[in-house]
Amino acid sequence: MSSLDTRLTVLYDGGCPLCVKEMRQLHRQDRKGQIRFENINAVDFEQRYPQVNVGKANQYLHGQVASGEMLYGLDVTYRAWSLVGRGWMIAPLRWPILRWFADQAYLFFARHRNLISKLLTGKERCAQCSIDD
Repeated sequence: MSSLDTRLTVLYDGGCPLCVKEMRQLHRQDRKGQIRFENINAVDFEQRYPQVNVGKANQYLHGQVASGEMLYGLDVTYRAWSLVGRGWMIAPLRWPILRWFADQAYLFFARHRNLISKLLTGKERCAQCSIDD
């Protein structure tokens, strides 16, 4: 897949079991290859994405659209699921009245994702999970 075919690049935490689980689901649904998945923990990530602050990318989900515009948090999630035809599932989280509450809940999740992952999966972190498993 060339970068010209990629409509969205999702920059995710490859050490977070829950994050990787969602990326796996998206990857399976992305039959048109519109999404590129980039692990922010990859050895060469900073060289390939010098414009991205890895510390901030580790705090909340980052994404980049083909134009170069950056998206963050649930905006990335909504765009990704929309590209695979499932945006309707989370569209209400982007509605004006719910958006603020959804963003606050997302930021809480992002801050505590390792603990939440341990509670839900039994694994707090993985050395490097792969979306291709």
